[in-house]
Amino acid sequence: MDQHLLSIVVFTPLAGFVILLLIPGSQKGLIKLWANLTAFAGFLVSLPLVTRFDRQAGGFQMVERADWIPTLGAKYLIGIDGISLLLVMLTTVIGFLAILSSWNAIEDRVKEYYAMFLIMQTAMIGVFVSLDFFLFYVFWELVLVPMYFIIGVWGGPRKLYAAIKFFLYTLAGSVLMLLGILTLYFRYHTQFGTYTFEIADLMKIDMPLGMQQWVFWAFFLGFAIKVPMFPFHTWLPDAHVEAPTAGSVILASVLLKMGTYGFIRFSLPLVPKASVDIKIVQILAVLSIIGIIYGALVSLMQQDWKKLVAYSSVSHLGFCTLGIFALNPNGIAGSVIQQINHGISTGMLFLIIGVVYERRHTREIAEYGGLAHVMPKYAVVFAIAMLSSAGLPLLNGFVGEFTILQGAFERSWVWAAFAVMGVILGAAYLLWLYQRTMLGQITNARNLHLPDLTPREFAVFVPLIIWAIWIGVYPKPYFEILEKPVQQLVERIRPDYYQGAVKAQAGVRGRPLSSSQADGDRARAITVHAGAAQ
Repeated sequence: MDQHLLSIVVFTPLAGFVILLLIPGSQKGLIKLWANLTAFAGFLVSLPLVTRFDRQAGGFQMVERADWIPTLGAKYLIGIDGISLLLVMLTTVIGFLAILSSWNAIEDRVKEYYAMFLIMQTAMIGVFVSLDFFLFYVFWELVLVPMYFIIGVWGGPRKLYAAIKFFLYTLAGSVLMLLGILTLYFRYHTQFGTYTFEIADLMKIDMPLGMQQWVFWAFFLGFAIKVPMFPFHTWLPDAHVEAPTAGSVILASVLLKMGTYGFIRFSLPLVPKASVDIKIVQILAVLSIIGIIYGALVSLMQQDWKKLVAYSSVSHLGFCTLGIFALNPNGIAGSVIQQINHGISTGMLFLIIGVVYERRHTREIAEYGGLAHVMPKYAVVFAIAMLSSAGLPLLNGFVGEFTILQGAFERSWVWAAFAVMGVILGAAYLLWLYQRTMLGQITNARNLHLPDLTPREFAVFVPLIIWAIWIGVYPKPYFEILEKPVQQLVERIRPDYYQGAVKAQAGVRGRPLSSSQADGDRARAITVHAGAAQ
């Protein structure tokens, strides 16, 4: 069982889906119970990944390999490092809570609804553990289908428009990414005489800068649309607004991270020359900064509660891409931490909107005001989620934003200066939203008798609140998990980065370094951000 732990984590939701198909559609209570048990089991089987993960080991762990389509060179090859471990845990936690939040929200086509979620859960985990490009692409495309149906069948009034727009945007990006994958595939055959989709093998390819740039932009379109980066973000607000609550939670907390994960796992290590090309880096930094500020400004203008949070995702994910293309340990590690933080905080915000929408069936901010008087527990949970998203110290958002700003400042103080404006604007639109909906007097009589959080609803928020406080107060374990993979990635794209740090320290000491001292300095150079974030 230990040898196949990762496969068990990947396919537990799919196994639950197969059994779900055998339950009669009329048994709605049993269907809901089984789907929730399956999602909870998916979380439980993922916990051993944390306990058995070796933070000191480099490379991928718990690797499973089997021939799949030998004639194509495609393998069933999965494994995790610190980056994928955190994203897998985010997926299993959020997936369970999203399904739990749907208990009273969905009464039509219940069996199909939960079936779509279980399929999507397997596909999302598969994306984060695949080490073979063919397998990765299968999981990547599989995610689109259930999310299309979740939006298109159980969504709002403009659900078909939003679902088709989501599908076409992301499919277009995926096809262009496929061209980049095939370029690497055939280039490897030209150099080595065999066909393979294995990521580790494709990293051995020697490509001129021009070809690397072409492949980089092909990957960029696939990943940037998924993030989504400015100006490819226009599908996101429509998808969020029309999706049911659980669909919005999964979309914001997990699906968007597939894009940022793609940049880290594939774009940087596979085409390192293009990734550090100054023009490319500057373009991506500018797009990230525009996304940060634009998303925050548009959020300030929104009258729809859900659309405000949707545009806030454009701003927050801009921080993540800015950290990645700072191309230093602080930036990349901060980006991964912020991806987890965004999943926690924005997931909570969409769940909060879902709670009040089930009671009032409107998301117009003007319809609310003074809800803290009748829903005090709800107001407290909303305050924690809002402050978490705004980056208050001792909550998770601060750790990620602070570390990204460190990395950005190390690269360029101009980047950091513009990014800080996003932090300020983020606090503005979140505080303004809270003030308009929770504080003051109740202005609408229909809000006078709204029930507060039920025990089930409160139970959905508790794990996310605990997680947000844990990361905010004690982020050290997360940086330790990320230390080795981030170090290896930076050494791959910027071989001189740690050599420069070691030489600088040697100059301070005024004496040459032994090999053991150099190794120690290299390790300490990457862990400096962990100490700064404490």
